[in-house]
Amino acid sequence: MLKRIDLMGSPNLGVYISVTNEIAIIPTNLEESMEEVLKEVLNVDIIKTSIAGSNLGGALIVGNSNGLVVSPYTFDREIELLEEHGINVAKLPDKYTAIGNIAIANDNGAVVSPLLSDKSINLIEDVLDVYVERKSIAGFNIVGSLANITNKGALLHVDTTKEELKFIEKVFKVPAGTGTVGRGNVLVGACTLANSFGALVPQETSGPEMLHVEESLGFLDD
Repeated sequence: MLKRIDLMGSPNLGVYISVTNEIAIIPTNLEESMEEVLKEVLNVDIIKTSIAGSNLGGALIVGNSNGLVVSPYTFDREIELLEEHGINVAKLPDKYTAIGNIAIANDNGAVVSPLLSDKSINLIEDVLDVYVERKSIAGFNIVGSLANITNKGALLHVDTTKEELKFIEKVFKVPAGTGTVGRGNVLVGACTLANSFGALVPQETSGPEMLHVEESLGFLDD
């Protein structure tokens, strides 16, 4: 299922919300109507919490079905709340706060910015139980903002090269494509939410953009 929606007037869905196949971590002030959309489209359980005292959970988390790696500034009480839901959680042992902007993962692999340390990569491999590769995409290190990758497909920045697409397909073991959302926005990681069940895109996303999203994320055959 694919649906157009804005979040509190913003197209930056992936900045505020982090999703896996099982859960959506949402801001504490998110309206109930949005919760219902997330449940309907993504088939997830909802967890309301701040991360590092912020509502920007999508930018501060990278995760998959095996666990979550969060900002090094995440509060202990926030980690405890996530652990109460049975989630394996660890803080990034690095100076970078917005781990969701510089890393991307599914249940098969992960790609992180070349900026991350070996210690951080080892932790991500341990918590998410996947092999991690360092790589920039389309000339940028903000790989999490430029890609949305699920266990069914991958949508990437329009300037992603053919070689990079092949690399992504090899690491994540899914077909990959490129596209924009919101009438030309290339930050498809920051502006979409997706898992194996569905995807949410900004309200202004055009019909042709919707088609690219559906194709890249593997929903055309559903």
